[in-house]
Amino acid sequence: MIINLIIFITSVKEKNITEVMMKTFESNIRPVKGDIIDDPGFHSGFHNGYEVVKVTINYASNECFVSLHPLALEIEEIKIETYMEKLVEHDWQVVSKEKLTNM
Repeated sequence: MIINLIIFITSVKEKNITEVMMKTFESNIRPVKGDIIDDPGFHSGFHNGYEVVKVTINYASNECFVSLHPLALEIEEIKIETYMEKLVEHDWQVVSKEKLTNM
Protein backbone atom coordinates (compact mmCIF):
# COMPACT_ATOMS: atom_id res chain seq x y z
CA MET A 1 0.00 0.00 0.00
CA ILE A 2 1.19 3.53 -0.73
CA ILE A 3 1.41 5.53 2.49
CA ASN A 4 1.33 9.34 2.42
CA LEU A 5 2.36 10.94 5.72
CA ILE A 6 1.10 14.52 6.01
CA ILE A 7 2.17 17.09 8.59
CA PHE A 8 1.16 20.73 9.09
CA ILE A 9 3.97 22.98 10.35
CA THR A 10 3.34 26.49 11.67
CA SER A 11 5.62 29.16 13.06
CA VAL A 12 4.16 32.06 15.00
CA LYS A 13 7.54 33.73 15.42
CA GLU A 14 8.60 33.98 11.79
CA LYS A 15 5.95 35.85 9.80
CA ASN A 16 3.29 33.27 10.63
CA ILE A 17 4.77 30.67 8.27
CA THR A 18 2.56 27.65 7.64
CA GLU A 19 3.50 24.73 5.40
CA VAL A 20 2.13 21.30 4.63
CA MET A 21 4.72 18.59 4.11
CA MET A 22 4.28 15.04 2.87
CA LYS A 23 6.39 11.90 2.65
CA THR A 24 5.29 9.01 0.44
CA PHE A 25 6.49 5.42 0.61
CA GLU A 26 5.25 1.88 0.18
CA SER A 27 4.56 -0.34 3.18
CA ASN A 28 2.59 -3.41 4.22
CA ILE A 29 1.98 -1.76 7.59
CA ARG A 30 -0.89 0.72 7.76
CA PRO A 31 -0.79 3.27 10.58
CA VAL A 32 -3.86 3.71 12.79
CA LYS A 33 -5.02 6.64 14.90
CA GLY A 34 -2.91 6.94 18.04
CA ASP A 35 0.25 5.38 16.56
CA ILE A 36 3.47 7.34 17.00
CA ILE A 37 5.42 7.75 13.76
CA ASP A 38 9.18 8.16 13.95
CA ASP A 39 11.26 9.43 11.04
CA PRO A 40 14.91 10.49 10.67
CA GLY A 41 13.68 13.86 9.40
CA PHE A 42 12.09 14.76 12.73
CA HIS A 43 14.28 17.12 14.73
CA SER A 44 15.10 15.82 18.20
CA GLY A 45 15.00 19.39 19.56
CA PHE A 46 11.20 19.20 19.36
CA HIS A 47 10.28 15.51 19.72
CA ASN A 48 11.07 12.13 18.27
CA GLY A 49 7.70 11.21 16.81
CA TYR A 50 4.31 12.44 15.68
CA GLU A 51 0.95 10.99 16.67
CA VAL A 52 -1.38 9.79 13.92
CA VAL A 53 -4.61 11.79 14.20
CA LYS A 54 -6.47 10.66 11.05
CA VAL A 55 -6.18 7.87 8.48
CA THR A 56 -8.00 7.96 5.13
CA ILE A 57 -7.84 4.84 2.95
CA ASN A 58 -8.57 4.66 -0.77
CA TYR A 59 -8.77 0.95 -1.57
CA ALA A 60 -9.34 1.65 -5.29
CA SER A 61 -5.90 3.27 -5.58
CA ASN A 62 -4.27 1.17 -2.82
CA GLU A 63 -3.36 4.43 -1.09
CA CYS A 64 -3.51 5.67 2.48
CA PHE A 65 -3.33 9.29 3.69
CA VAL A 66 -2.07 9.66 7.25
CA SER A 67 -2.49 13.01 9.00
CA LEU A 68 0.03 13.56 11.77
CA HIS A 69 -0.42 15.84 14.77
CA PRO A 70 0.36 19.42 13.66
CA LEU A 71 3.63 20.99 14.80
CA ALA A 72 3.29 24.57 16.06
CA LEU A 73 6.68 26.18 16.62
CA GLU A 74 6.00 28.70 19.37
CA ILE A 75 9.21 28.40 21.34
CA GLU A 76 11.69 27.96 18.53
CA GLU A 77 15.15 26.74 19.38
CA ILE A 78 15.79 26.45 15.63
CA LYS A 79 14.22 28.32 12.72
CA ILE A 80 11.30 26.75 10.89
CA GLU A 81 13.35 26.81 7.69
CA THR A 82 16.05 24.70 9.39
CA TYR A 83 13.43 22.21 10.57
CA MET A 84 11.94 21.99 7.08
CA GLU A 85 15.38 21.53 5.50
CA LYS A 86 15.97 18.51 7.75
CA LEU A 87 12.63 17.05 6.64
CA VAL A 88 13.47 17.62 2.96
CA GLU A 89 16.82 15.87 3.45
CA HIS A 90 14.80 12.81 4.47
CA ASP A 91 12.40 12.76 1.49
CA TRP A 92 9.66 15.05 2.79
CA GLN A 93 8.21 17.52 0.27
CA VAL A 94 6.33 20.78 0.63
CA VAL A 95 2.81 20.28 -0.70
CA SER A 96 1.01 23.15 -2.40
CA LYS A 97 -2.47 24.06 -1.17
CA GLU A 98 -3.83 23.25 -4.66
CA LYS A 99 -2.37 19.73 -4.59
CA LEU A 100 -3.64 19.21 -1.05
CA THR A 101 -7.23 20.08 -2.02
CA ASN A 102 -7.07 17.69 -5.00
CA MET A 103 -6.00 14.66 -2.94
